[in-house]
Amino acid sequence: MCVRGWFDVGAAEHLGLAACATAATLLIAGCGLSGSEPVAGPAPRAVHAEFAGAPSAGAVAGLAAGRAEPAPFTAPGKTLRLGAKGKVVKVLQTRLKELGYHPGRIDGQYGGGTQFAVWAFQKVNGIRPTSTIARRTWNALEDPKAPKVLARRGKATRVEINLTQQVMVLYVGGEPKLISHTSSGSGIPYCETTEWQGKKQRFCGDARTPTGDYKTTWRKSGWHKSYLGQLYNPIFFNGGIAVHGALSVPLAPASHGCVRLPMHVAKML
Repeated sequence: MCVRGWFDVGAAEHLGLAACATAATLLIAGCGLSGSEPVAGPAPRAVHAEFAGAPSAGAVAGLAAGRAEPAPFTAPGKTLRLGAKGKVVKVLQTRLKELGYHPGRIDGQYGGGTQFAVWAFQKVNGIRPTSTIARRTWNALEDPKAPKVLARRGKATRVEINLTQQVMVLYVGGEPKLISHTSSGSGIPYCETTEWQGKKQRFCGDARTPTGDYKTTWRKSGWHKSYLGQLYNPIFFNGGIAVHGALSVPLAPASHGCVRLPMHVAKML
């Protein structure tokens, strides 16, 4: 069932969205959505959030990335691997940011932030995610695909998370402005004993990111300690389950049910 709910998103300072209204709908969908096409595997599962109201022209100007028709680009063609440094890495970072895949600082150093952006780009473009930048990825950077739209009738300003591809897309004015790698629920049942509210308690679950129609309950800036770990800038939508930043955002779904984001992306969102 494709579903929707609301959450308070506040002001996204790093994306120049301070003028946005602070309400949005959150859709967790477990159906084959029109226009969705994963790299491989079953029909997409998705999270979709629609922002109420539209940002001002000045706010949109703060988001140069993600144009419908990106600027012409000629790839250097040099193979890059994690840990590489130099001008070619800076070219890669600049191009990724221009397309909406924010790599963090544009510093010519191929680190974790750049790798997360590369993974997201590769997944959207049907490339098996890897940290190596070779011919196929360079070619795609010259002629990139747009993310598959999960909610064709969604509002112009919204968030979509494709749980099959493990990709999040923030749309502003109908255009993708921030595209990120994610890691959602592993689907592996768990039982853990931890100290919570002054006593040892046992928590069990199926580690699945839930589908359903939700109104989010609250959010917190900075680190929040939950009974299953630390969450950064969490936006809760189903009990203790949230979209949040994490220090570990692997390629495979790995959470207890939350949707993990790279730290710098969580700061933006």
